[in-house]
Amino acid sequence: MIANLMRRRLLVMLGKGGVGRSAVAAAVALTASRGGRRTLIIEADPRAPIAGAWGGRPSFDPQELAPNLSAMMLGGQESLEQYLSFVAPRAVLRAVFSTRIYQYFVHAAPAVRELTMMGKVCHEIERRKAPLKPWELVIFDAPASGQALSMIRTPFAAGGAFGESVAGTEARNIAALLSDLERCAIVAVTTAEPLAVAETLEIGHAVAALQIKLAAVFFNRASDARFTAADIARAARLGERDPALSDIEDLAEIARGDIRRRTRDRRALELLRRRLACGVIEVAERRGRAGVELYDDLARRLAAELPLAGDAAGTAAPA
Repeated sequence: MIANLMRRRLLVMLGKGGVGRSAVAAAVALTASRGGRRTLIIEADPRAPIAGAWGGRPSFDPQELAPNLSAMMLGGQESLEQYLSFVAPRAVLRAVFSTRIYQYFVHAAPAVRELTMMGKVCHEIERRKAPLKPWELVIFDAPASGQALSMIRTPFAAGGAFGESVAGTEARNIAALLSDLERCAIVAVTTAEPLAVAETLEIGHAVAALQIKLAAVFFNRASDARFTAADIARAARLGERDPALSDIEDLAEIARGDIRRRTRDRRALELLRRRLACGVIEVAERRGRAGVELYDDLARRLAAELPLAGDAAGTAAPA
């Protein structure tokens, strides 16, 4: 399943805030780059946390993070102005950008901003001009679910609303790319938390309404506990026989908590698999790791599922 995702040109990563969407996006990008694919991460978060993990800064231009891996930030007004630069002379643009009408328009028309932000994502795939080398994979770490779904819906609605204008043509081109299952994959990231699962189901229904199939779900922070009820029973018997094992009940309660969490995870996984017609990729929780160390760990686990995983894993990422 991981290998199938890697064959696409664009991965759009969706999910509720706080589910670790950016970490999973970074891990997928790192896995692809280590496999030799020129990969770009596009961040919607103005803080650019992925680039920041490598010591980079928010940038509207691609900056190299590691071999075959670059990142850039996507801004609303900046993306709109760059989009307009494709279709109007610079002198005209300078005059337009300085007007109050334009400033009002750019802040009062979120649908237009969302359309042009998606246009910028597509531009990095289809309009990157020589001598710049093309990206083999672009991963868009989208905003939290509500805004991200609006960004995906907008090109489909705007294509008809804008008719045969430049904006209408652009909207239809974006919608065509998002609908092309050979080039684009819509991917959700979730945890077992009820709200996160509910939003993931909403994502599945929303993209299905656009005649797009959700490609995969990353089930992040899955419990990797190995305790069983039999283990707890044995521990209890040991505690009864040996008074020196005074902490055995506290340890048993920790084990019970892990079992409850794993049971919750199983139920959430079953629900997602039953309600969504796509594969679910489990990503075990990695406590005590953050930034590049976390991305590196997750990437190695993802690479283990790829053919020739030993070659794909490569050398550890810089801390």
